[in-house]
Amino acid sequence: MFKSIKTGVLALFLIGTAFYAHAQKKISQGIITYGVEYDLSPDQKSTLDVSSLPKENKLEFNGNFSKLGMEMGPTILTIIKDGGAENALLLIDIPIAQKQIATKMSKEDIDKQAGGIKYSDFKATGEKLMVSGYNTEKYTYKDDKGNAYELWATKDITLTPGASNSEFKDVKGTPIKFTLSQNSVKTILTIKSITEKNVGPFTLDVPSGYDLLTMAELEALRGGG
Repeated sequence: MFKSIKTGVLALFLIGTAFYAHAQKKISQGIITYGVEYDLSPDQKSTLDVSSLPKENKLEFNGNFSKLGMEMGPTILTIIKDGGAENALLLIDIPIAQKQIATKMSKEDIDKQAGGIKYSDFKATGEKLMVSGYNTEKYTYKDDKGNAYELWATKDITLTPGASNSEFKDVKGTPIKFTLSQNSVKTILTIKSITEKNVGPFTLDVPSGYDLLTMAELEALRGGG
């Protein structure tokens, strides 16, 4: 059961590191709905539980904080992230086993879970496209392994640190459609809508009833089955 959590955590971090913004209209809190596609090799399709990976998800954000949840079979995964301090709290709920686990994550832990990939060489191409109702411009970029990517960014809106990620700090706009890679898994994310509404507040305090484990202890559980 714990081995399947690894796929879910991977997906959470691919999705949760999606957004960076400096643009026109500032949205301080709300819900981002986005579609998720996976560009998988034949080997990845045979080793990953593809059917459990989300095709759509919602990110709630308020100021510096965000909350993202996902169901992986009998397991419910939630990550609450402080985008200002760049640390997070991972919550794992397994109702069938009556087990609740919490793990605090540092920036280094988050980077490790995200695969440690660095993106650079962001170049605006001048190509324009309307994506999900936003005026966007195409950028090309690459990672530190030499892989090439593209994204579409808008200057129509800006999001607070709760919905941001420093990987895209050199993009002059908010990425609306883009590709991220983690452990050789490429994920294509597209913002479908952003709804302004009151959500939260969120905190990194461990809820009552959860067993607090270190990252090393959680990794040991995941590796042990």
